[in-house]
Amino acid sequence: MEVDDVLKIVQATGDDDPREALAAARELRRAADRTEAAVVRRARIQGLNWAEIAQSLGVTRQAVHKKYGRH
Repeated sequence: MEVDDVLKIVQATGDDDPREALAAARELRRAADRTEAAVVRRARIQGLNWAEIAQSLGVTRQAVHKKYGRH
């Protein structure tokens, strides 16, 4: 997903129609989840351990390993 696409979604969260704003918020959350998963995969490929990744994400090592350890 490109930065311009994310910006459009962020702007849509301010839509006057709450249904549109909620749908945009849902898509923003999905985009963030996809991005995080891709970055975690890249970090593992580049040799970071679970503790380093967890610290960068502000979560526990156990939480990040549970979420991404089987990917």
